[in-house]
Amino acid sequence: MKLAYSFHEITDEVYRFAGGKGSSLCKMYNAGIAVPNGFVILSIAFEDNQLKAEAHADIKKCLEKLSNNNFAVRSSALSEDSTKTSFAGEFESVLDVARADVFSAVKTVAASVKSERVSEYSKVHGINDGHKIAVIVQSMISAKMAGVLFSADPITGSHVHMVGNFVFGAGEQLVSGEKNAYPFTISRLGGKYQGDKSLEPYVQALYKGTLRAEKIFGCKLDIEWVVEGSKLYIVQARPITTLQTIDYDTYEINQSLDTDALWSSNNVGEAVPDVMSPFTWSILHEMDLECQKVPGYFMFGNICGRTYSNISIMISSLKVLGYNVPKAKELISDVFGYIPENIEVPIYPFRTLQLIKEMFLRAKKSLKRMRDSKKQRDYYLEYTPVWYVKTLESIEAANTKQDLLRLWTSDVRPFLSALWYIWFGGAGSATLATLRRKLAKIAGEELANVLCSNFSGEQTLVSMKPLLAIEQVVNGSLTPEKYLDLYGHRSPHEFEVYYEYPADDPTYVDKRIKEYKDSNLSPSELVKKQQSEFIKGKKLFVQRFPGKQKWLEKRLETVSKDANTRESLRNEFVKVFRVMRHLLLKIGAVTGIGDNIFMMYCFEVPKLLQGENEMLAKLSKRRVNFEAYQKMPVFPQLIRGRFNPKEWINSKDKRQDYYDPNAQVPAIDENLIKGFAGAPGTVEGKVRILYSFDETKDFQKGEILVTTMTNIGWTPLFPKAAAIITDLGAPLSHAAIVARELGIPAVVGCGTATARLRTGQKVIVDGGHGIVHIME
Repeated sequence: MKLAYSFHEITDEVYRFAGGKGSSLCKMYNAGIAVPNGFVILSIAFEDNQLKAEAHADIKKCLEKLSNNNFAVRSSALSEDSTKTSFAGEFESVLDVARADVFSAVKTVAASVKSERVSEYSKVHGINDGHKIAVIVQSMISAKMAGVLFSADPITGSHVHMVGNFVFGAGEQLVSGEKNAYPFTISRLGGKYQGDKSLEPYVQALYKGTLRAEKIFGCKLDIEWVVEGSKLYIVQARPITTLQTIDYDTYEINQSLDTDALWSSNNVGEAVPDVMSPFTWSILHEMDLECQKVPGYFMFGNICGRTYSNISIMISSLKVLGYNVPKAKELISDVFGYIPENIEVPIYPFRTLQLIKEMFLRAKKSLKRMRDSKKQRDYYLEYTPVWYVKTLESIEAANTKQDLLRLWTSDVRPFLSALWYIWFGGAGSATLATLRRKLAKIAGEELANVLCSNFSGEQTLVSMKPLLAIEQVVNGSLTPEKYLDLYGHRSPHEFEVYYEYPADDPTYVDKRIKEYKDSNLSPSELVKKQQSEFIKGKKLFVQRFPGKQKWLEKRLETVSKDANTRESLRNEFVKVFRVMRHLLLKIGAVTGIGDNIFMMYCFEVPKLLQGENEMLAKLSKRRVNFEAYQKMPVFPQLIRGRFNPKEWINSKDKRQDYYDPNAQVPAIDENLIKGFAGAPGTVEGKVRILYSFDETKDFQKGEILVTTMTNIGWTPLFPKAAAIITDLGAPLSHAAIVARELGIPAVVGCGTATARLRTGQKVIVDGGHGIVHIME
């Protein structure tokens, strides 16, 4: 291996010794982007910041290939221009260096590693100041104009415009502030320029070069550029550090920092209500990538451990397909809730033709996945229970890394992805949302919800079975052991491997039996009562709209089938998640790291089993951040733009329904809380606020349950409740569907119920109209 390489000669295996700046310049040069020619002296050419004697020959050869007689000699430390830190201006640069003085300039730059400013910057960012440095030598550009361009707004995170500024002359004057800078913007779509006309002749070169650089590095960039004569050169490209959303070493993660977007915890937050461990987040992220619809953008985001859906991607994609924003908001409302009028939905600058083509190609894959899933789902519904038992036994018997690696790579991990494909491919809730929306338009919200209160049809929804089966245990027709086999994987934390499942608690069934007896309620009787209400509702609909009887029967049959399929596939997927937890625990036991295994990312697990252990030193810091996230309160249902949890927690104007610093606060009726009509019926009673499932032991029969959100793990509590009120949710959320099945009035997606109500307060819950009247 040589110790210095010309930009055009560098090879993949030496990039790691070229530093951030050196690597980026070489990659751009070789991609055809206008970069001043030069070479990089690798970090291994230096020892104790002194140039090794054997490096001189390689440097001279590289220098001979450059025709200029003046050069820029600049630092490229291995920690410089990274996603975490830029070290901008901290290391030394020497400009206008004569050919005879290049070695002297290299010495000066290398020595700057020990400078006081580098040391202080390193301390502030918690970096070991024993930096390794590479050095770049480039042909010197005589700049008539120089500037910077951020390919996304570094303050707001918006991708709509690229923003920058420039000065006449060399770039040092821009950095030092010696001259006033001229601001400008370039629109991401089409490259429309706004700014001083002097730059206009070079805008397209800058715009196109920036887009090409983004493709190379896969992120938004901080670009430094200069103009010499009639040509624009890019002299540096580094990630915009303010937009970096995750530090994999420490699990510091906040994906609201990049892009101005609208995020929602509705729907996805119900499925995954907990702070996600590093492992759980990483595996959901991998599966998100597998089903990615828009290139470069992910549906699911992680804001300090909490999972959110990117509503802006959905609305922007629907807009490209011809829907206006209000219609797009209406289309997603049944699943993700209504977006308040005072909240603007940031729209991504998607290229219409490019996105339609990409979405068409991905849609073909999705359609194939749907066809495949329909062919395979019956097999997996039948086979997964068998696989579940067999694989748990295999995990118990495995005692070597080799056995566990084989289980991971050949069995559990691929099985999880296969079932994910089938669940998402053949189980969508579009038919439910479409029918409920049509029924609401035809007959009104209240009757629509009555007609949507029997999704189980002739069967029993899988999400209802853990509740109804306790009666079977009590009357002796089902053993406690069989109950755990069938339903011991369902819990409030079922999508988080960090927590144990009910089947892992030997006292779980006894607790459930006691709860059932104490409540003196029969869930099956509640279901029968609601089914009679459903029959009455169907008769009423037919009386009012006799010409739509066959239409209604057919649609209800389709919806019932879809609902049961979706619930059944989800049930089997959760089984695989429980198997994954047991495999992780066994890996933790065999490798000696215990439950620190949950602080690893899924892509690290096979590496650990193959003997790599570099990641182990990082697990304690990840746990510190994971546990810090667990102590934070639940974040707002809707988040617009860059969200700082600590600032929000300490804000006197903190809201639970939304966070948007740009939104005007609407007037509030102090005696009224509005949400979605979740389940029909009107009840007056006293509320009990439950912030987590751990507090459910305090809940008394006949109280009105008020909480942030519910999932299947909360179902046993429902028969005791006079009514349900949730901050999060929509007409097709868990709380609404189960409340309708049991005939319990529910108002969901209120946004501020847990903040505005207090335990013991009297309210009237009008589930048919989605209104809570505060009595006192």
